[in-house]
Amino acid sequence: MKVLLTGATGFLGSRLGEILTQRSDVELTAAVRRPVEVPARRIVQVPELDGNTDWSEAVRGQNVVIHAAARAHVMKDTATDPLREYRRVNVDGTLSLARQAAEAGVGRFVFISSIKVNGEETSKGQPFTADDDPAPKDDYGISKREAEQGLFQLASDTGMEVVVIRPPLVYGPGVKGNFASMIRLIDKGIPLPLGAIHNRRSLVALDNLVNLIVTCVAHSDAANQVFLAGDGQDVSTTQLLRGVATAMRKPVWLIPVPEFCLMFGAKMLGKKAMAQRLLGSLQVDISKAERLLGWKPPLSVEDGFRRCFKQD
Repeated sequence: MKVLLTGATGFLGSRLGEILTQRSDVELTAAVRRPVEVPARRIVQVPELDGNTDWSEAVRGQNVVIHAAARAHVMKDTATDPLREYRRVNVDGTLSLARQAAEAGVGRFVFISSIKVNGEETSKGQPFTADDDPAPKDDYGISKREAEQGLFQLASDTGMEVVVIRPPLVYGPGVKGNFASMIRLIDKGIPLPLGAIHNRRSLVALDNLVNLIVTCVAHSDAANQVFLAGDGQDVSTTQLLRGVATAMRKPVWLIPVPEFCLMFGAKMLGKKAMAQRLLGSLQVDISKAERLLGWKPPLSVEDGFRRCFKQD
């Protein structure tokens, strides 16, 4: 089976490429923006991702495209019109690739989307499901949703199968963003006022997400479906900090400040969005993948944390 992987140098793509090249039944082509060595049988350079990108060389002869490249969620966006920029890459770029793939006879297109298509938060005990009505709130989530809509229309028009995977926060070796910031705080031994947080958050270990993607590459029942990714084990912010500290073999000092005090202080400082990420719940229901694909996350949350620090 010939597979084209975009975003092959990214956090997810680099690990996915490693796993796919270990499989004797996969011949991997990696699409990269600049000349670089990555695990793959063939490497093609695609300098830009937008509606004008020529993918003809990359998609020729491929059976499956895994599209992991994207304009990622940007916390401090400097673009004049962020939504337009997200759409240029995540919508126009995705749909152009998918159209060219369909014209080249590619049988399946696996799209790595985001849980932000579902929304920003859930009520505790009421997780998002794969078949919920989408409710994206920010520009990144909107662009991913619009790409999904275009892909399913293309599937209807051309017969190319589409699989959409929406992960929540992904963590693993080399993780960046908020998770990396948390690791740095723990490493410095800074006291944190997060010892009494009772929210519920779904995460997905990098290798669990990779395993689900690989399952979706060929499983017949994945065709034209949306799946949510997750570890199948939700944690509170307090549990998350303690679990990561244990995996790091570091002490962590968590002060039990009531949640309402933290939220009030955050609002006063103009940090409401940050507080919501720390105090709010975001749970995902992975039962659809379990039911249709027979998929189970191979790693527990504790295993995933240990993998971050290469201690197993």
